[in-house]
Amino acid sequence: MSGLVVLWVGKRAPEAMESLVEEYRQRVGRFMPCSDVRLRPAEGRGGDRGRVLAQEAEQIAGHLQPADVVVALDERGTEHSSEELARWLGECRKRARVAFVIGSDLGLDPGLVTRAHLKLSLSRLTLPHLLARLLLWEQLFRACDLLTGGAYHRAAEGGGEAFQAQPVIKQGRGRVGRGGKV
Repeated sequence: MSGLVVLWVGKRAPEAMESLVEEYRQRVGRFMPCSDVRLRPAEGRGGDRGRVLAQEAEQIAGHLQPADVVVALDERGTEHSSEELARWLGECRKRARVAFVIGSDLGLDPGLVTRAHLKLSLSRLTLPHLLARLLLWEQLFRACDLLTGGAYHRAAEGGGEAFQAQPVIKQGRGRVGRGGKV
């Protein structure tokens, strides 16, 4: 089943930020099944960083399905425009569920990053994890809107050709859930 899941390791954000994340998650849910799944950071964070990252990677792996297209959010990843991300997401979700993975404040296990289908950087700026999660959900909504020809995205004047996409996402009855598996 296609759709998407955002798996993230960390503490819940203040309620105002969580509310914004939930708003965009619900908007994405109008286009496809989606969920936002929080995983607790591993214990013993003051000790062996490699062990902690390996434990967190195990937790993440427990929420991945064999056919998932895995996207690791990584500061060394590739940056994409909103239009490029929309095209990529439109193609991928035809085949499988797309799983976006945001690591803890320690990052992601190198093995998990290596196995990911895409290493995505949201910006060259250093972003707090809660802000990265909000930005990711907003961009996922923007991608869905672009793919269906919606009016949310406004391309810059004179900034190139307008986004042309065949609608690959049918707006409709995506399952909306705060957690759990999609």
